[in-house]
Amino acid sequence: MMSFLRSSFKLKNTFYRKSSSLIDISEEVLTALRENKPVVALESTIITHGMPHPHNFDTAVAVEGIVRDQGAVPATVAVVGGRIKVGLQREELCYLADPNTQTVKISRRDFPFVLSKKLSGGTTVSGTILVAKEVNINVFVTGGIGGVHRNYENTLDISADLNELGKNCILTVCSGVKSILDIERTLEYLETQGVCVVCYGGSLTFPAFYSKDSGYTAPYHVQEPNEAARLLKAALDMNISSGVLLAVPVPKEFSIDYEVMEAHIQLALEKAHSENKSGKDVTPFLLEEISNITEGKSLETNMALIKNNAKVGGRIAKEFTNLQPLPPKETVPTKSTRKYPVVIGGSNLDSVINLKGDILVSDVSLNFKK
Repeated sequence: MMSFLRSSFKLKNTFYRKSSSLIDISEEVLTALRENKPVVALESTIITHGMPHPHNFDTAVAVEGIVRDQGAVPATVAVVGGRIKVGLQREELCYLADPNTQTVKISRRDFPFVLSKKLSGGTTVSGTILVAKEVNINVFVTGGIGGVHRNYENTLDISADLNELGKNCILTVCSGVKSILDIERTLEYLETQGVCVVCYGGSLTFPAFYSKDSGYTAPYHVQEPNEAARLLKAALDMNISSGVLLAVPVPKEFSIDYEVMEAHIQLALEKAHSENKSGKDVTPFLLEEISNITEGKSLETNMALIKNNAKVGGRIAKEFTNLQPLPPKETVPTKSTRKYPVVIGGSNLDSVINLKGDILVSDVSLNFKK
C-alpha cells in the first residue's frame, strides 16, 4: 500500500488536498489513476453491516472480480486502523468481513472520530463518495442508496447520502433507493439537491431495490454504457457540483413483487419500532429482519443486484475513460521535426588589461566565431 503524504502530487490534473495524508491508495488503483485507466469505487458497509458472514466476504470478492472482467479496476473504500483505504488487500477484506471485528458504519460525519481513534469500519454511500472525489474517481457502484425515511415528519431522518450526491459530481450506479425508505420523498429531495436521476434500460420506471418497479418514474433514461458515460462527461465539463444517479433494475429473475415486499417491510418496521431502533442502526436491522422474513430471498436478491450493478458500472467506467484525452507523455524526441535549417554558433569575448602607473586601462577586443 502507498501512503499519500504529499499534497503537491498531481494526478489527472487534480492536486491532492492536505487531507490526502490520511489516505492509503493501493498500488493497483494508483497505477490505474496515473495511467488514466478506468476505476470504479465500491462502498464497504455491504461488508461490515449489509450482509451476514460469509456472504459479505464472498460478495465483495465477486463484485471486485466482475469490475475487473469489464476492464476496470475496483477500488473498495474502507477505514482500517484509522487509515482510509482506497483499494483493499485480501487480508483487509477478511478482517472487515469477520463478525468478530469491531467496525463502525462510517458516513461523512463519522470520519473525524473514527480516524482520531484509529478505528475500523465500512464507508456508506456518502462516505465513499467523499473519498472517491478526493482521489478523483468518477464512477461509484453500490447496491442501493439511503434516502428519506418513512415517518420523516416525526423523525426528520434523511440519509446523508442525498446531500453528498448533491455536493459531488460523481456517477452513482445503484438499484434505486432502498425499499425500506420513502421513495417518493427521496426522489423529490434528490431533485432539490440538483441530482440528475436517470434510469438504466428501456423505460423511465424507477426500481425499488428488491423490485424492478417502485411505481415511480425518473425524468430520463439511457440504454447503453456509452450513453451514461457521455452523460457523466457532460456534467463534469459543465463543472456541475451535483452528481448523477443511475438506477439499474435488479435482474428480472431475482426481482421480488413490490406489494409482497412492502408487506414484509411493514412487519420489519413494526419490529424496529418496538425495539426502539433509530439512526444508523435502523437500516442494518431492517435488512437483516427482512432477510429472516423472506427466508433468505431478499439476501439472494441483494447479492444479485450488486453484482449486476458492478457489471454496468465497470462498463461505464471503461467507456468514460475512452472519452477522455490521453495524458501527455513525457518523452524526448529522437530527432528534430523542424523543416527549416538551424545554424548553431558561438562567440568569444577576449579582454587584455595593461597596468600603467596608477591608471587601469582596458584594451578590449571582440572576436566572433561562427
